[in-house]
Amino acid sequence: MAIYHLHVKVISRKSGQSAVAAAAYRSASRLRDERLGRVQDFSAKRGVVHSEVLLPENAPERWSDRERLWNDVEAFEVRKDAQLAREVEFAIPREMTQAQGIELARDFAQSEFVDQGMIADLNVHWDIGEDGMPKPHAHVMLTMRSVDENGFGPKVRDWNATQMVERWRERWAELANERLAELDIDARIDHRSLEAQGIDLEPQSQIGAPAQRIEGEGIEAADRADMHREIARNNGARIISDPSIALDAITHQQSTFTRRDMAKFAHRHSDGMEQFNEVMGAMRNAPDLVELGKDSRGEDRFTTRDMIEAEQRLHRAAELMADRERHEVNDADRQAALARAEARGLVLSGEQADALAHVTDGCDLGIVVGYAGTGKSAMLGVAREAWEATGYEVRGVALSGIAAENLESGSGIASRTIASMEHGWKNGHDMLTDRDVLVIDEAGMVGTRQLERVLSHAAEAGAKVVLVGDPQQLQSIEAGAAFRSIHERHGGAEIGEVRRQREDWQRDATRDLATGRTGNAIHAYDSHGMVHAAETRERARDDLIDRWDRNRQASPDSSRIILTHTNAEVRELNEAARDRMRAAGDLGEDVRVTVERGERSFATGDRVMFLQNERGLGVKNGTLGTIEQVSAQSMAVRTDNGRNVSFDLKDYNRIDHGYAATIHKAQGMTVDRTHVLATPGMDAHGSYVALSRHRDGMELHYGRDDFASQDKLISTLSRDRTKDMASDYEPAQSYAQRRGITFRERVAEIVRKVVPEKVRSMFDGLRPSVDAAPPASEAQRPEREAAQPERESAGVATRRGSTAPVREAADDPEVALRRARTEALKRHARAVDAIFSTEDMGSKASPEQWTELVDSRKAFDEVRPYGWQDAEAAYAKDESLAREAGSGRTGRTIRALQLETEIRTDPQRRADRFVERWQKLDRASERQYAASDYSGYKAARKEMGNMAMSLERDAQMESLLRGRKRELGIDFDSGHSLGRDLAISHGLGRGRGIGL
Repeated sequence: MAIYHLHVKVISRKSGQSAVAAAAYRSASRLRDERLGRVQDFSAKRGVVHSEVLLPENAPERWSDRERLWNDVEAFEVRKDAQLAREVEFAIPREMTQAQGIELARDFAQSEFVDQGMIADLNVHWDIGEDGMPKPHAHVMLTMRSVDENGFGPKVRDWNATQMVERWRERWAELANERLAELDIDARIDHRSLEAQGIDLEPQSQIGAPAQRIEGEGIEAADRADMHREIARNNGARIISDPSIALDAITHQQSTFTRRDMAKFAHRHSDGMEQFNEVMGAMRNAPDLVELGKDSRGEDRFTTRDMIEAEQRLHRAAELMADRERHEVNDADRQAALARAEARGLVLSGEQADALAHVTDGCDLGIVVGYAGTGKSAMLGVAREAWEATGYEVRGVALSGIAAENLESGSGIASRTIASMEHGWKNGHDMLTDRDVLVIDEAGMVGTRQLERVLSHAAEAGAKVVLVGDPQQLQSIEAGAAFRSIHERHGGAEIGEVRRQREDWQRDATRDLATGRTGNAIHAYDSHGMVHAAETRERARDDLIDRWDRNRQASPDSSRIILTHTNAEVRELNEAARDRMRAAGDLGEDVRVTVERGERSFATGDRVMFLQNERGLGVKNGTLGTIEQVSAQSMAVRTDNGRNVSFDLKDYNRIDHGYAATIHKAQGMTVDRTHVLATPGMDAHGSYVALSRHRDGMELHYGRDDFASQDKLISTLSRDRTKDMASDYEPAQSYAQRRGITFRERVAEIVRKVVPEKVRSMFDGLRPSVDAAPPASEAQRPEREAAQPERESAGVATRRGSTAPVREAADDPEVALRRARTEALKRHARAVDAIFSTEDMGSKASPEQWTELVDSRKAFDEVRPYGWQDAEAAYAKDESLAREAGSGRTGRTIRALQLETEIRTDPQRRADRFVERWQKLDRASERQYAASDYSGYKAARKEMGNMAMSLERDAQMESLLRGRKRELGIDFDSGHSLGRDLAISHGLGRGRGIGL
């Protein structure tokens, strides 16, 4: 998984450091240090794959020479304790190719450092760890003074601000995740920042240089233990300040947790017993912590409000779709699709036919649970024909690229990854409509938060969603068991007749695996001579390769795969299998090349696996194939699905030998025979997948140094690690019932119970829209709006506790009106927040609280028609605004309210305002630059960058502005988003595709 790491430090003379030595080390070069009169030679260092100096527009060209740059820095800084440079070190997602990682690092350095006026010395390192996995990262050394054509100026203090570092941390995560989604790579940086503060916990697994390095005249103390303690101490301080950071991090991969889980997290992210106790205390007393009671093992379990609310949004979206029937397929189209399938030789079983009827019955939510190898994809292929005949567009998605590929090849449904689809939605592309049917395959692997986002979007768009999967196979990487939970609530079609295996006893074994009877399945395979023990794992590995080789030579036309749990074992097995291929003369001449995971030998006839989605080549992460031609520069592969793929290794090198694979790579795979090496990390879910991929046979190998007996093997391979949901526990259900899910639903639910019938109409239409029901009759509204200017001119305000207007005689009428509106906003916000707070504490809002809410709405409406609707629309998006406004901090709330007003009335006005603001900033920045007002220039450019970034989150605005590119200074169409085109055209940061 991609890791998040960004660390900032200062290189200073006080610490005995030399900027020249630091630059030489990071660039693996030989530089002369003029101040010290010596040569700093690190040219023997390996792993530096890219090195360059990036200059801002006004810097002297001579500083593109690294040696000249840092010697000039050393000469300019005369103090004995001078700060010479700032270094930013960050991890590059290892899922990227070198070219993609270099481009990403360069774009980040350009936009965040160079465009702000810094000189950036960028060096990308592509180290390979002891486990054979890449550890790519970048070092960026930055100058600390302003520069112009004459040289260095004063130091820029703003670059030292904490907010600047927080911005870099957040922007790196945003940019990296955006690029990963664009590249259709199944990975994301686990960035745990608070949006309001940009705070994140620093990972303590360090990357980069060895613990000891020579710089300048002495040895820099790069003791990793000290670095770990420093990071842990800083993390502990952040958690004590805001424990929600820790709770959010814990619930990234699990919906519920124990005190032990909290203690483990606190131990990792604290320094010493005293801080550990403070961290634990902060977590235990966090307002977001929800106690769930005891689990089946008697341990206390906890969750967070955020997790409960995410689950409730998920179930609310599922319920909404389950109650709608808008996508019915008529019987004639269904029968015609069945007839075409039978003509091709595909005859659905009774269970498959029932599942087909279920998913085409018109309900907006379809759920299909099927054991491994039951023909779910074949059934979906028939359903696709029926849906398309009725006029629906059918789309497919899955968590991983290879699962999406398997869905598409098995059903004919055009498929992609969920991350890729969500990225398109973020940019306003490929949005769902009520004519869409979205099929989500391997749904059991999708986490709660991600599935909630997809279902909520589909419910709002009126689309149909079909969830297909098996809750007992591999569990979701992220928190939750969303698919299982939805199936338990709404039922669905189940397909239990296994079709993949050709022999009845093997089908029975697959059913045993699917139902948790792992021991029965292993005994069945053992009785047929397919379970093999050896004294050691090494011996078991050799036995597996022997059996694999005999099977390969006896049945050369059959498909096969070796499966195991870890990447380290996969590499060992790949090398052993390849040695047998070489010994048998089945490989061509070896060509030694460097790929993403290090140096490898490839030859004609080698089996390979692609490790990254690449649309241009038509391959996914997990695609298998056989090399037909290879050189030091290029490779041609015939994939197992019959495609010929050719590529240059400089453009695509995410490839490795494909004789063996991890079990996670195998979900959705079907081959004639599998060879499985069992290791202690396996569980019931991995065993189910590994032991059910075959058609003809399966060979299971294990070493007695891992499993003393077959009983121990069965015990380990039977371990149930099914993920839970917060909503599995009664306290979470009660909490959710109290708290509700959104502002609109929370208020509406309580209103039905508390508010008298005569005032219920005032709570209708809480969700603001142009045609939302107003609180007063349509006959009354024009009268009140017509009277409004008269009241405003008279300086009318509203006192708290009364709906009657009073006159502010001492104030200017406009000032009085603004004051009245502000007071009305605060009063209404206090009323809203009081109800929320009461409900959150488990109590019911009192009649007095509801009366105050009704009165505050009336008062708000008097001074600003539709004011309370717009405010509540803002609170629906961010409930914290209500508390802020109620306490007197109205700035953010007023801006949010104004935005909702503009959205409700005329979106085009927002577009006009955007263009006017953009043009004004552009002109101002040009004037400031000409006047050498560099701080003003940078502030204007920063605001323009923020405006461009905002379009990535506002599809409606981007759509409105696409026809006004010339007004925004854009005279090209890159095919990217409008925000990116703005950034490129105005030099706000280099976008993807701009040359290196």
